Amino acid sequence: MRDLSHPIADGMMVYPGDPGVHLAPALELERDGAEVTALELGSHTGTHVDAPSHTVAGGRTMADVALEELVGEALVVHLDGAVDDSETYGLDRLGELPERLPPIVVIDTGWWRWFGTERALRHPSLARDAAQELVDRGMRVLAVDTLSPDPTDAAGTTSFPVHEVVLGGDGLIVENLANLGDLPSRVRIGFFPMRLGGDGAPVRAVAFAEPPLVE
Repeated sequence: MRDLSHPIADGMMVYPGDPGVHLAPALELERDGAEVTALELGSHTGTHVDAPSHTVAGGRTMADVALEELVGEALVVHLDGAVDDSETYGLDRLGELPERLPPIVVIDTGWWRWFGTERALRHPSLARDAAQELVDRGMRVLAVDTLSPDPTDAAGTTSFPVHEVVLGGDGLIVENLANLGDLPSRVRIGFFPMRLGGDGAPVRAVAFAEPPLVE
């Protein structure tokens, strides 16, 4: 079993404009008899899932998302060749895909290694037409190792073409995956969200495979 999540830590990187992450002692063992940490964070902190209502008016919230949608066989796509800063990649970079995809598609750009650094903002992004093709072939959950499948800049962005395709089609998006480098192309994956009822939630992402992971 492999953890595909970034740890939640005080002051960690968030999407530009999102609430910051603050963790502080609320109770202390010596003083209060127990340790309790106060948490302040947004619903899209760290490795997390976007519900349709994140960008779609009237879309489903996390209260409407069944766990069964977030657990199952996944196709893991490792991008062919070197990936450039802020590159938009299309279907050709995803290699040969089956005509019918499993419900979960994971895209490894290698950018999870830069999470927490300024370079993370210059992550590659998926082309809208490629996202539409993935949906047309059966994908219901798009999972990426970047801040977003759409481009990000330091001021954030108001253009979300991939979100429009996936969330607009009542699918789900998982962002900020980690540790994807040597996952096999087919693996069972689970995304386990906090039980929040809104537009998204942090998840514990897990690949159910024992190392070494081989094709």
